[in-house]
Amino acid sequence: MSQFFQLHPDNPQKRLIDQAVEMVRKGAVIVYPTDSGYALGCHIGDKEALDRIRLIRRLDDRHNFTLVCRDLSQISSYAKVDNTQYRLLKAVTPGPYTFIMQATREVPRRIQSRRKTIGMRVPDNAIVRALLEALGEPLMSTTLILPGETHPETDPYEMRQSLEHAVDLIIDGGYGSLEPSTVIDLSEELPQVVRRGLGDPAPFES
Repeated sequence: MSQFFQLHPDNPQKRLIDQAVEMVRKGAVIVYPTDSGYALGCHIGDKEALDRIRLIRRLDDRHNFTLVCRDLSQISSYAKVDNTQYRLLKAVTPGPYTFIMQATREVPRRIQSRRKTIGMRVPDNAIVRALLEALGEPLMSTTLILPGETHPETDPYEMRQSLEHAVDLIIDGGYGSLEPSTVIDLSEELPQVVRRGLGDPAPFES
């Protein structure tokens, strides 16, 4: 049965953050809030935890996972970022955007797309930022959309009922959003808006 932590959305309790980080390092699959919806996450190098997330969401091997990062410096370790891209990223992060970028060798091949790209996020949410600060590396993540559903889960207590035997920890940071992040493809020469969501796409439209 999973653990259930209630964290303050603005000032998350350090004791619980540290416990959550320790669980991730030991192979846990966790549910946590972002600035758009809730996400499933695990340690970046943990194949077993990744397979568990695929099973929960019934995903095939072609599903693209996202690396949720603390800041831009962390992004630059896992994605190739030129000066133009850096300025664009700096202007809108942290925020509700997912960026598709060329992956570096630091990204496990199992989560790279066939184009050797990877999704990157720097969410504006105090809980996940505290988690990432304590963890010191990105969380390998995907949006928490259960099989047969079209929208992300928003109610932590409903998540507890449906996932208490499937995940190790559910972090309650309040109700989540139904609207996803805006997805921007930065893997080619010109930015492309792939999906419109919470983040304003205007900075990436020519």
